[in-house]
Amino acid sequence: MKQNQLYAVIAVLVVAVIALGIYVWREQSKPSGVEIRLDQSGVSIQKN
Repeated sequence: MKQNQLYAVIAVLVVAVIALGIYVWREQSKPSGVEIRLDQSGVSIQKN
């Protein structure tokens, strides 16, 4: 039973590392500057 728990902990850690990597990659790939959106709620301007 302990070996299965070790595998589960390793799997959770691997998933966490992958999720963190995807988050960092998305943050780094965002364009810098100003983002202007037009949608149903109106105009929004956001600095990146």
